[in-house]
Amino acid sequence: MLKELRTFIAVARHGTFSRAGERIGLTQSAVSAQIQRLEASLGFALFDRAGRTALLNEAGRDTLARAEALVLMADQLHAGPGAADFSVALRIGAIASVQAGGLPAALVALRRSVPQLRLRVVPGVSLTLLGMVDAGELDAAVMIRPPFSLPPELVWEPLWQEPFVLLAPPQAKGRDWRRILGSEPFLRYDRASFGGRLVDRFLRSEAIEVQDAVEMDELEGIVQLVGLGMGAALLPRVRANWRVPEGVRVVTLGDATFHREIGMVTRARPTQAGIVGGLRDALRKPPPKV
Repeated sequence: MLKELRTFIAVARHGTFSRAGERIGLTQSAVSAQIQRLEASLGFALFDRAGRTALLNEAGRDTLARAEALVLMADQLHAGPGAADFSVALRIGAIASVQAGGLPAALVALRRSVPQLRLRVVPGVSLTLLGMVDAGELDAAVMIRPPFSLPPELVWEPLWQEPFVLLAPPQAKGRDWRRILGSEPFLRYDRASFGGRLVDRFLRSEAIEVQDAVEMDELEGIVQLVGLGMGAALLPRVRANWRVPEGVRVVTLGDATFHREIGMVTRARPTQAGIVGGLRDALRKPPPKV
C-alpha cells in the first residue's frame, strides 16, 4: 500500500492525476489505477472528481495527514537504527494572543490524530512570522492578516475575526467612547504591528485626536496599564479567555466597530499539507472555556 499512499499524497499536492504523474514518473492511467486500489482497500473515496481536477473530500483530508506520517516513518526506516525517531516535525509560528487562546486546544486535537507528531511553536509578531514562512523556516504561521497582498507562493486562510473595543480606565465615566478617547491619555497598540495599523487607520477615519501616553505591542501589558489608570486603549477582544482588571470597563464601538482578522499563512504547496490542513481545521473550532 505504500506506493499507493505516495501517489495519493502527490495527487493531493498537485491537484490532478496528470500533474501528479508527471512529478512521480507515472502515466495518468497508472495514477488513477493506484488511487482506485487505495480507495477499494480503505473502503471509501478520497477525492471528488471535477473534470480533470481531483479535490480531496472530507475523508481524503482526514486520511492525508496519516498517509504523510506513514510514508515519513517508512522513509525513516531506511536511515538505519538510531538515525531518527519515528516522529513528524511541524514548525508553527503564532502571535502571543493566539498562543494563549485557540492554539493549545488545536495542538491537542492535532496530536490525537497524528500521535507521532512533534511540534515546535515559534513566537513572534505577524510581520516576522510572515517572513519566516516565506523563507521556509516555518511550515505555517497563525497571525493577523497583513495589510498588503501576499506573493503568489504564499497562501492566506482566514480563521476568525476579533472586534476592537475600548478599554476604559476606572476613573473614566460614561460609555461615550469618543469622549473617553478624547479626554483620557491614549495607550496605543504599536503602529509597527498589523493590529496597531488598524487602530491608527480607525482614528484617522473617525477624525479622533488622542493624547498618546504609551505605545507598545504587548496586549496584556496595555490591559494592565488601563487597570492601573494610566489611560484608555483600543484593543481587539481576543479569543483567549479575556480577563480585565477590576474597575476596567469594556465599551463597544457600536456601528463603528472594526476587526482584526486572524488567519494562517502557508506556502502555496506546503510540505505535510495534510497535517497543516488538520491544524487549520482544528483552529477553526472555538476553544473550550476554562
